[in-house]
Amino acid sequence: MSVLLPNMADFDTIYELEEEEEEEPEPVVRSQELPRPRDAPDPVAVRGAGHITVFGLSNKFDTEFPSVLTGKVAPEEFKTSIGRVNACLRKNLPINVKWLLCGCLCCCCTLGCSLWPVVCLNKRTRRSIQKLLEWENNRLYHKLGLHWKLSKRKCETSNMMEYVILIEFLPKYPIFRPD
Repeated sequence: MSVLLPNMADFDTIYELEEEEEEEPEPVVRSQELPRPRDAPDPVAVRGAGHITVFGLSNKFDTEFPSVLTGKVAPEEFKTSIGRVNACLRKNLPINVKWLLCGCLCCCCTLGCSLWPVVCLNKRTRRSIQKLLEWENNRLYHKLGLHWKLSKRKCETSNMMEYVILIEFLPKYPIFRPD
């Protein structure tokens, strides 16, 4: 059995290391939303189908099943979820319309302050729909690779804004996002 020992003459020798050219690291871009994969389909927009709209929020959403979601979610689950959102709107929107009519009648006398309750009630209705969609996402849709959210979009026919339910496709593998 033999052991190789290093040459002791080389032990004290100092070698100069060649400096490598350092490349500047690319800046890290942080955004609020994660980038969508290139192969992910465009989000599906479920538009309002009602005849009454208060500040962009329609009194019901369309229950027709989009063909893009075939194979992702059952049509019955889709209709149940939209039905829950429509029930929330059915409960809250008539109150908003009554306050809107009262606010419009008294607008001149109150210098517009009579419209403030309608704004607050509309915001409360939007918040309750967002919480409902969050509950639906946690219950079912995140497991299926979908994410539902209430989003403001420009109308196709005019310059006005409307609220739609966006159904986004989640990436198959979670994207690592450093803080």
